[in-house]
Amino acid sequence: MKKFRVLSDSPKTTQKIAKVLIETLCNQNYNPPHIFALSGNLGAGKTTFVQGIAKALKIKNKILSPTFVIIKEFKIPKKTPFEKFYHIDCYRLENSKELLSLGFKEMISNPKNLIFIEWPEKIKKILPKKTVWLKFKVIDENKRLITQ
Repeated sequence: MKKFRVLSDSPKTTQKIAKVLIETLCNQNYNPPHIFALSGNLGAGKTTFVQGIAKALKIKNKILSPTFVIIKEFKIPKKTPFEKFYHIDCYRLENSKELLSLGFKEMISNPKNLIFIEWPEKIKKILPKKTVWLKFKVIDENKRLITQ
């Protein structure tokens, strides 16, 4: 995946950027990356980005940050190389073992699972090398810088 740097001027634009990313992934002729680590402060746009991904995949469920449940799993109704979409929030985790006890290794070992992880710094040591890191930075009230 090519490195990128994009400036979003609104939540709607952040969701459009997510849509472009997922459409690009789904149109690849090779085994695309399927694990994404979304790094950034509170309010930087990580959940908004995940909402854009889910919308592009035609997932009808309301996407909220799974802070208290840690992992949310969704079946992908749209025809893609992926079957399940996982939204993981590590904000409340004390250590990586907590996520491992929830079946994380099995989840990431299946390339048909599309996985987006918020607060990945807390589990960095158990993430595979092929994880794609996206950084979200607040520029001002409306603008967010998204880089890889």
